[in-house]
Amino acid sequence: MTEIKKLERPLVEVLWSRYEKVIGKDFPGYRNHVYRTITYAMHFLEYEPELEPLIETVFVYHDIGLWTDHELAYLEPSETVTLVDNEKYEWGLNADALRGAIHWHHKIFPYKGPHEKVIEACRKADWIDASKGTFRKGLSKAAVQKVETAFSNLGFHDTLLGLAKDYGGSVLVGGIKVTRGIIKW
Repeated sequence: MTEIKKLERPLVEVLWSRYEKVIGKDFPGYRNHVYRTITYAMHFLEYEPELEPLIETVFVYHDIGLWTDHELAYLEPSETVTLVDNEKYEWGLNADALRGAIHWHHKIFPYKGPHEKVIEACRKADWIDASKGTFRKGLSKAAVQKVETAFSNLGFHDTLLGLAKDYGGSVLVGGIKVTRGIIKW
């Protein structure tokens, strides 16, 4: 990754239009998290243009259940919202690929199975960002830093801790609920 291919993504902005108010004050941080993960995933997919709408949609929706359903175990609610919108708005995106990329994006070990290429790119991208670049999945520190500079954190990781506390009663209890609800082996 020598350069960031896109700083603006019109499809992402259209998809946000339905959820920006629901996400509320957390929107700027989540928006930049989405842009960072899309950037990483598209790198792993060698910037294949035909995969871009799928990847953009996956990442706009991958954590949306935190806000739409106020759930710490947000994978299934996020999948549901994504699949409903895919059908309602007739996007024609592969439902199994959408569901799989959201469902497995916190998987610890590599995913093997249908839509592996897309799901693995999404999984690696989210791990890079969730770990703030501690896990780089083959990217250099400099590449991760470029992406983080282009799309600053804006308190996203603090937001996640706050939601864990708000929805779980405490950061500890919420953290346990999140871990049990979203981490896949």
